[in-house]
Amino acid sequence: MTFSVYMNEWLYGENGYYKRFKAIGKEGDFYTAVSTSRFFGASIANYFLTLLGQGKADKNGWLIEVGAHQGHLICDMIEWLYSCDPTLISTLKFGIVERQSEVREAQKAYIFERFGDDVHIVHFEDISEVNADYAFVVANEIFDAFACELFKEEQIAIVENHTIAWQKAPEKIVKWSKKHRLRQGEIAIGYEAFATAISNKIKQCDFVTFDYGEKYVRNDFSIRIYRKHETFPLFDEALLLCESFQNDDITYDVNFGHLIEAFESIGFETVHYETQARALIRFGLIDILERFARQATQTIYTREADKIKTLIAPTMMGDRFKMVHFRR
Repeated sequence: MTFSVYMNEWLYGENGYYKRFKAIGKEGDFYTAVSTSRFFGASIANYFLTLLGQGKADKNGWLIEVGAHQGHLICDMIEWLYSCDPTLISTLKFGIVERQSEVREAQKAYIFERFGDDVHIVHFEDISEVNADYAFVVANEIFDAFACELFKEEQIAIVENHTIAWQKAPEKIVKWSKKHRLRQGEIAIGYEAFATAISNKIKQCDFVTFDYGEKYVRNDFSIRIYRKHETFPLFDEALLLCESFQNDDITYDVNFGHLIEAFESIGFETVHYETQARALIRFGLIDILERFARQATQTIYTREADKIKTLIAPTMMGDRFKMVHFRR
C-alpha cells in the first residue's frame, strides 16, 4: 500500500491512534496551544468579535471547531464571547466536527461540565454535513494529521509488513512535485477535498487555523513519530514501525504554501498568513491579559502570564506555529 493509505489506517483506522480519546499531559499527547492557556481561545474569539464589529461576520451564523479534542478551545471561545456580549450566545449556533464517536462523547461530557444545559453544541461527523449561510470555522493542529505521500527522486513510499520501500511515483505526483520544485518530502493528501467541502457547504466563511510548518518547500522529510513525549524521525534506524503503528502519534510539518494554494484554487482569499505570536497579539492577547490582571491576584496573574509566554515566545510556539485566515 502507499504510505498515505498506511498513515490513514495508522491514525484513523478501526484501531487507529485517534480512534480513542487521548488525554493531554505526562502520559498522553503533547501539549498544544489550547491546553497551554485558555487565553488562546479567548484571543481567537476576540478576533471574531472584531470581525463582527466590522460587519465581516454574522452574529446569526455558526461558530464551528474542526477536530476539537476534548472541546477546550470552543468552550474557551464561547466563554469569552459571553463575557463580552452575552446576547451572542442566543444568536450564534455552535458546532464541532469530530469523526470519532469516543472523542465526541468526551467532548459532550466536558461541554456539560463547563456550561450545563445553557449552551448547545451540535456535533458533525464530517465538514460536509454542515449547511450554513455563514460560519466562523477554527481548527488547531489538524492539517499535520492529514495523510501524506512520501516523495523522493520521483518515487513514492510504499509499506509492506511495516517496512518502507520505494516505487515509481504516479505521473500526477511527479507533475505536482516539479511545479512546486519538490525533490523530496511529504505531499499532503486531502487539502483540496477539505477546502472544497467547506466551500460547498458554507456560503460565506472565515476559516482560521493554526499549525506548525512553513510556507515554502523544505526539500527534506519532517515526518516523525511521538512516543511518550519523545520524538523519533520516521527513518530512524532504531525505530520499528510495527511497534509504533497505531500506538504512537505520527505527524509532519505543514506546507502552508500547498494549503493556501488548495483554498485559493476554489475561491478563498488569504486574509492573513503570519506567525502564531503575531496573530495572537493582533487578536488582542495582551489586552486580554491586562484585563485579567485587573481582577486576579498577582500569583494567578503571573502564572497565566508565563503560560502566554509559551504561546508567543519565538523559541517556543511563537514562531514555530503559523496562523492562516481564509475567507470566502
